[in-house]
This record gives sequence, structure tokens and C-alpha cells, in this order.
Amino acid sequence: MGRGFLIALEGVDGAGKTTMAAALAAVLARFGRRVVLTREPTSGVAGRRLREYLAGSRRHLPPTEELALFQEDRREHVEKTIRPALNRGWLVITDRYYYSSAAYQGALGLDPQQILAENELFAPRPDLVVLLQVPLEVALTRLAESRRKTFQLSEDRDYLERVAALYDTFKGAHIKRLEASGPSSEVLGRLLHLTLEALDTGPH
Repeated sequence: MGRGFLIALEGVDGAGKTTMAAALAAVLARFGRRVVLTREPTSGVAGRRLREYLAGSRRHLPPTEELALFQEDRREHVEKTIRPALNRGWLVITDRYYYSSAAYQGALGLDPQQILAENELFAPRPDLVVLLQVPLEVALTRLAESRRKTFQLSEDRDYLERVAALYDTFKGAHIKRLEASGPSSEVLGRLLHLTLEALDTGPH
């Protein structure tokens, strides 16, 4: 069977990635697509270690060690979930991928372009990356209202501003930006349009 199609949803915490990933997967499944919905950090061994660390009260690992944990989890993610599904010809939607590492660990001082290059040595490049963009005030309000721990520690305004600025630097024909502060139904409609348009052109 031919190669499947890989979509990554990216953006700062509070941009709506998790909600949109699930909604997009449901719509595409109704269209008859074989869809795998996944996320990072995963529920694997390294992913569970990451979640415990990120649920803590402070960052105590240096950025290089954080990155190593994310990449360990990603290698397992690629090997056990992403690549097998793509090899079956399925459509994979991941809530976060290696662009998150480039943005979040890049905002801690690591080289984002080097992070992208290192990950692309073992992780399939997405056919479509959708960067969900919202004003920082919207993201922070959503995080406050959710009353839950997110996947990144110390997400103060300055840090998230640096993360968002790095997301703005990512370029490529497969990278699309989507304003995501409006009603969920409208955001989903635009996301679906981008997805169907990318599917029409086929894998890169």
C-alpha cells in the first residue's frame, strides 16, 4: 500500500490544537478515511516520564536534557505509531510534533534549525503542518480557564512570546498558518479546507 499522509497541528499552548485535532480526525473518518489520531508527549515510557516532569512545579533539567527526553519519546512514537500507520496508507494527525521541540526548547536557547534537522533524520516530515495562531492574551485566557496543567512548565508571557516568535520563523510549502481565535466551527472549517487542499496535491 502507498504511503499515507501525515498532518501535524502546532502552536502555543491554548491555541486549540487538541480540540482541532480531534475534530478534524472525526470529520475525516466520516468521509471514509482511515485516520490515526495521536499526540506528543505520548503515553509510552518516555512520554510518561515527560508528563511527570512537565507536571512539576519547576524546570530543573537543562534544555539539552529536555530535548533528549522529547526526542526519545518521538523515536518511539515514530516507530510504534506514525510510521506503521503511514506504511498502511492511513492518514495520521498528531497533536504536536518536532516543531514543538524546535519552538519550545529553541525558546530556552537551543538552535531551532538544528533541532528540526536532527529530528528529520529519523522522523517523517509532515505532508501538512498547520500552525494555529491566536493572540497571546487569548491563549493565556484559555489556559487559565482550563484549570489544568499543560505540557510545558513556566509558561509565562515572556516565554510564550519567544515560542510564538520562533513558530513565526518556520517556513516551507507544507507549513500553513491558521488564525484560530474565532468560534471552533469556523476554525475547523478552515482547517478542513487546508487539509483537503493538501490531500489533493498528495504527499510531498
